[in-house]
Amino acid sequence: MKLQPHNGLRTRILFLVVLVVFITSMGTAGYMVTEGWDAFDSLYMVVITLATIGFQEVHPLSVAGRAFTIILVLVGVGVLAYTVNTSISIVLEGELQAVLGRRKMEKKIKAIKSHYIVCGYGRMGQIICRELQSNKVPYIVIEKEESEANTESGEIFLIGDATRDEVLIEGGIERAVGLISVLSTDAQNLFVVLSARGLNPTLKIVARAGEESTESKLIRAGADRVVSPYHIGGLKIAQTILKPAVVDFHRFATKSGNIELQMEELAVTEDSEFANQTLSDLGIGRKFGIIIVAVKRAGGEMRFNPTHKTVIKPGDILIALGEVGKLRELEKMARK
Repeated sequence: MKLQPHNGLRTRILFLVVLVVFITSMGTAGYMVTEGWDAFDSLYMVVITLATIGFQEVHPLSVAGRAFTIILVLVGVGVLAYTVNTSISIVLEGELQAVLGRRKMEKKIKAIKSHYIVCGYGRMGQIICRELQSNKVPYIVIEKEESEANTESGEIFLIGDATRDEVLIEGGIERAVGLISVLSTDAQNLFVVLSARGLNPTLKIVARAGEESTESKLIRAGADRVVSPYHIGGLKIAQTILKPAVVDFHRFATKSGNIELQMEELAVTEDSEFANQTLSDLGIGRKFGIIIVAVKRAGGEMRFNPTHKTVIKPGDILIALGEVGKLRELEKMARK
């Protein structure tokens, strides 16, 4: 489904225009036939008659002309009244504003790039969008139900079925860096993953799974990561009972907007001054007061609690814990 003016509104406006043109043309032709006037005089007579101005006649009317005028007034004034009433209704009911809003949203979608596509704006989708927004990550939302779209929030919405290729293309999937599918059913998420992977082979895809048996299918379909909210929620509840202090620390360290402590990923580039040096040489803990919790190698290997002798290599991702300001400073150094 393309983001475009509503077909019903377009049809209504076109019908009104055709109706006005038809009654004006028929009235002009009627005066030309009954009175023998030229086109301009006939059109002028139609306009002052339908507008109910009551101005003097262009020329004296014959009996046939007066009869035709009576018919024109009865039919034409009714047509104009209907046209004016419908036009006012379109404006007051917000239909015209909705069309203009869709066009504005369409321009935003065409301009966005290197963004994430969030499929589904339910409770989970709204939480994801808030996190992306707080981290200033560009994204658009694809939502099937127009009533669910919160366009007043400033978010970019595309109303359509995310399982359809044309909707994903409309959302700029070729320009996107990632897609998050959190639709209500596993079947819908599976369709989205299949379509997205086919349209953009390099896309980073994260999908929601309601059933554990669906996780492997989503991975085979092309998802890079699969998240099971029920599984994670169950573990979180159990850990809250068994290890409350650990859960409190994790919540504190990962809470968006926390200015005291945050856990972040720091990517090490090829030309970074961190490359091919040990953690001891870098002195991250001494200089910044930041703890390197883990190092993820380019091949996917994860090394937890690395020692001071651990060598940092290009392509590594450092999982760091520390103050937000210090983390931002360290991130710039890692990417130099």
